[in-house]
Amino acid sequence: MPTCEDGFFEYLSSIDCSDVEVYAIPEGYVVFPKVPLMRIEGPVAVVQLLETPFLSLVNYASLVTTNAARHRLVAGKSKNLLEFGLRRAQGPDGGISASRYSYMGGFDATSNVAAGRLFGIPIRGTHSHAFVSSFMGLHEITDKGLTSSDGSNKREDFVSLVQNWLIRIQDSSSLRGTFGETSQSELAAFTSYALAFPNSFLALVDTYDVMRSGVPNFCAVALALNDMGYKAVGIRLDSGDLAYLSVETRKFFHAIEKDFGVVGFGKMNITASNDLNEETIDALNKQGHEVDAFGIGTYLVTCYAQAALGCVFKLVEINKQPRIKLSEDVTKVSIPCKKKCYRLYGKEGYPLVDIMTGEDEPSPKIGERLLCRHPFNESKRAYVVPQHVEELLKCYWPGNSSDSREELPSLHEIRTRCIQHLDRMRPDHMRRLNPTPYKVSVSAKLYDFIHFLWLNEAPVGELQ
Repeated sequence: MPTCEDGFFEYLSSIDCSDVEVYAIPEGYVVFPKVPLMRIEGPVAVVQLLETPFLSLVNYASLVTTNAARHRLVAGKSKNLLEFGLRRAQGPDGGISASRYSYMGGFDATSNVAAGRLFGIPIRGTHSHAFVSSFMGLHEITDKGLTSSDGSNKREDFVSLVQNWLIRIQDSSSLRGTFGETSQSELAAFTSYALAFPNSFLALVDTYDVMRSGVPNFCAVALALNDMGYKAVGIRLDSGDLAYLSVETRKFFHAIEKDFGVVGFGKMNITASNDLNEETIDALNKQGHEVDAFGIGTYLVTCYAQAALGCVFKLVEINKQPRIKLSEDVTKVSIPCKKKCYRLYGKEGYPLVDIMTGEDEPSPKIGERLLCRHPFNESKRAYVVPQHVEELLKCYWPGNSSDSREELPSLHEIRTRCIQHLDRMRPDHMRRLNPTPYKVSVSAKLYDFIHFLWLNEAPVGELQ
């Protein structure tokens, strides 16, 4: 027996959102609990149908962007962050979305080529371990020539250059005895990869042994590329003691620069991956390391520390009548009526508090003292004299209203905005351990109305 009548689907096909108005905090803003991310106005049946798509779009996007921003904060501004999560994401749609929102939250690039093409995100990555182990030796490379980068059409036997450099490294005074025979499978793979991508040679060096094979083989290929006018990008470490291996690799690079006079070789990029998360990056920082870039996958795109974000969609007013949702859990009590939201800044430029007011209340004024109240705790209140006032909710779908519509910025502009807004936050609000809670308040008039409506709607018990 069908659970829906055909007429219901006919109704769905006939409606549109021409009477709906959407106001939202712009993408890339820092937001806090209880402050509405969006305000939706329109016919109740149509708006109710929008609940699931809006929450689906907002929850995961906000969660991944927040997770990316947290990784950026612990890694620091000087490190490159690469999103490597496609294989571990919740399906292809989740993978594409994760790449977009990781970039928005402060990551620098993605290994997801489709996301790079769709959104203009820089693409970074390396070959796989399978690529390295698929080679047997240098004899498998048939086209051994590489043309010089200077446009002279000079073409050299690149394989011979690599072999000669490996011998010179083995005989180097400062490196003699640090390694013996390296893996020829790995050397062939690196050489082949460099022939294909001489301008972006980034080698995965831990297929066999990092210090006894991977790093020496990489250096031989990188020095051969240098002879032809190209500059290798660096290496990736994907296993082992990342702090120790990065330090030892950096020493190896400095020895190459000193022994062979290749300026800048000691600063060659070192990328680390291998199930990294906030905690492991923080631990590496405390140990001391020489990693320049972190490739983060599983813990980033699956939001392992918190699998879902609990945004909700609540009715706060109907036919100009404010409504409230009550609960024994005060955190689940909704704040009624159509509201405006503002961010108040102090004299040092940091945000002090977000405040919600009724729609008809006057806007906060710069330099005018304003009482800010906790929505539910009567003892938590403070006067604020704002030095700057920012209205948060902007019109993105005006419907039949006369409000002008905000233009949608590009992904790159949103990313810049996100980084700027994070930089504006007071450091104690952003620390990983015991951060100071950011204050979210309501005006005195809205506070009084919340508690009036609460008492009016809550049933009165009777004791026998």
